[in-house]
Amino acid sequence: MRPRRMRLSVTAQGLVLLAPALLVYCGFAVYPMLDVALMSVMKWNGLTPTWRFVGPQNYVQAATIDPVFWVAFGNTLIWTAMSVVVPPLIGFALALGLNQNLPGRGPLRALFYLPVIIAPIAVATIWRWMYDPFFGLFNAALTAAGLSGLIQDWLGDRAVALYAMFIAYVWETVGFSMVLFLAGLQGVSRTLIEAARIDGAGRFATFRYVTLPALRPSITIVLILSIINSLKAFDIVYGMTQGGPAQSTQMLAMWAFTQAMQLGDFGRGAAVSMVLLVVTIAIVIPYLRWMLRRDATA
Repeated sequence: MRPRRMRLSVTAQGLVLLAPALLVYCGFAVYPMLDVALMSVMKWNGLTPTWRFVGPQNYVQAATIDPVFWVAFGNTLIWTAMSVVVPPLIGFALALGLNQNLPGRGPLRALFYLPVIIAPIAVATIWRWMYDPFFGLFNAALTAAGLSGLIQDWLGDRAVALYAMFIAYVWETVGFSMVLFLAGLQGVSRTLIEAARIDGAGRFATFRYVTLPALRPSITIVLILSIINSLKAFDIVYGMTQGGPAQSTQMLAMWAFTQAMQLGDFGRGAAVSMVLLVVTIAIVIPYLRWMLRRDATA
């Protein structure tokens, strides 16, 4: 009887301690999510006091008669695929370098992390200026280097605008991956590394069989956060191109905002948001289950 009472007591204490956080989470995350899900089956222009139930009409129209939706969907997938590979790899390389006993590594760490703490809209403004076809830094540098043939309107060309914008996103986010990998590297047991070297393992073998397995939790966290942040990319798109030119850089998050706040179709915007949520869950949950299963069998 006593162990059961003790378990109940521990459970009650846990619920009491979790209650404030759960209330905040439900109020600021769960309730808005449910509200958006409800709005996605309604017709509302944001002005009238009543909503009109339309069922799956918003989803059907988004997928059939909306010419921008699939462009935004494809761009979001391309953006996510690039975001899962490029910033983590660069951040990992920076972390490996800055984990060494280099002179001035503290200021270098701060320098590479600095873009992360800059407001995303400020990052977009900075890079939009650098990409300016007439007064921008890149075209000026190409002119000075005698490469005038490479000059172009970086954000005005449909073929390169998405990738030019992605370079700015990499500059903004790579420091975050670097810091997480640095934390993981500093948590690797020096005893295991020294033991591997004593056993005759070279630098590469030590990295492969000791350092990399110890970094698995950090890699999982970085990739999941990279997926989530890339799927909800909005600030940099809004600040640099607003989805242009000709919707070639449009993203699902940006298109949901455009539908609701600019075109006044809150139901359609909520439907696009729910599609984005489903895509996020469809990518993140299987990856998490695969990583957990892999850790369990390792």
